[in-house]
Amino acid sequence: MKVLVVGGGGREHALCWKLKASPLLTRLWCAPGNAGIADVAECVGIGAEDVAGLESFAVAQSVDLVVVGPEAPLVLGLADRLQAAGIRVFGPSAAAAELEGSKGFMKDIVSKAGIPTAWYGRFTDIDAAKAFIREKGAPIVVKTDGLAAGKGVVVAMTLDEALAAVDDMMGAKVFGAAGDELVIEEFLDGEEASFFALCDGRTAIPLIAAQDHKRVGDGDTGPNTGGMGAYSPAPVFTDVLRDRVMEQVILPAVRTMAAEGKPYTGVLFAGLMIRNDTAKLLEFNVRFGDPECQVLMARLKSDLLPVLVAAAEGRLDGVRLDWSDECALVVVMAANGYPGSYRKNTVIGGLDAAGAVAGVTVLHAGTARDPEGAVVATGGRVLGVTAPGADVAQARERAYRAVDALDWPDGFCRRDIAWRALSR
Repeated sequence: MKVLVVGGGGREHALCWKLKASPLLTRLWCAPGNAGIADVAECVGIGAEDVAGLESFAVAQSVDLVVVGPEAPLVLGLADRLQAAGIRVFGPSAAAAELEGSKGFMKDIVSKAGIPTAWYGRFTDIDAAKAFIREKGAPIVVKTDGLAAGKGVVVAMTLDEALAAVDDMMGAKVFGAAGDELVIEEFLDGEEASFFALCDGRTAIPLIAAQDHKRVGDGDTGPNTGGMGAYSPAPVFTDVLRDRVMEQVILPAVRTMAAEGKPYTGVLFAGLMIRNDTAKLLEFNVRFGDPECQVLMARLKSDLLPVLVAAAEGRLDGVRLDWSDECALVVVMAANGYPGSYRKNTVIGGLDAAGAVAGVTVLHAGTARDPEGAVVATGGRVLGVTAPGADVAQARERAYRAVDALDWPDGFCRRDIAWRALSR
């Protein structure tokens, strides 16, 4: 099979790395890719949101399957265009991708489906939003309705913080049109986990859970980021809880989307808040998490390619996946200053030494090669140093040993990935 992966981050490098191992694969492209992805796939200079360019390329190359990594091209209708052109695609239609494209739409679907979640309100008027906040009190959560690259969420511990978030999002438009509508919802306390399921429009099969580290600093301090590290399995997410989440969250969502005439195909990412062995849904995302995808692919023993094809063709009934019993852990290396401003095009050394640590795979997120051939950092989150281990302690030791082999003074990482698992 000829496969095109869309995207250029750590998630896409993990997908390409896993797809490359498939005996069914004859050719693998990635658009636009990055310096690390270029080692396992042919990188194509087409942006992930250039839906017309991606469609033209897929048609011209007679691509057998397109795997869409990020959410933005899905919301823009890439899957619809590819299907209309007769090309199989792993990822939801634009209508189904609204589960991530509009937080208000997602909350309405969740409410219809009877899925356990936080109470909420939707607002297009700044004064009404503030009145709702004053009525409900703090702590409270303020979100942009639209896509904001994972940054349009403020967990406000005081009324003043919440009101300021409304002013920033809806008044000052710090996230642009994403803040034209706001979702304001209940603050849920507990332990977060990320759970994933594959869907084919009618049914779904469970993948596994992981635990992400959102805040930039050790001890979960500082501003939220796209994710500074992850590990799997997550001890808080038991087999009993997995079965309950499939019955109470994933399958009701799939059935409700089908009843709405928007059948959901692809991977469904449930962000969960867990407390006292019960889970409430924080959000749905319509793609693999990043950096969670890195540890999922490290633990998956099954051939990924036929499973993605089965989802795209509505044939997931009876599909079973084989997972390693080992732990997997990823440490994200970010550019100094992230998630604020940071320097670009700083040279990263020591990649071979890091990759030589037992079991370690260095997955690239924001990298390119300069004219001299050196790998340089081009984004905020730059590398995902991924390691397996018999337990979380061994996986973490290997990952940090590889981190310490890198020669990149312009980068940093959190030093406490998996602290929750180790504290248990």
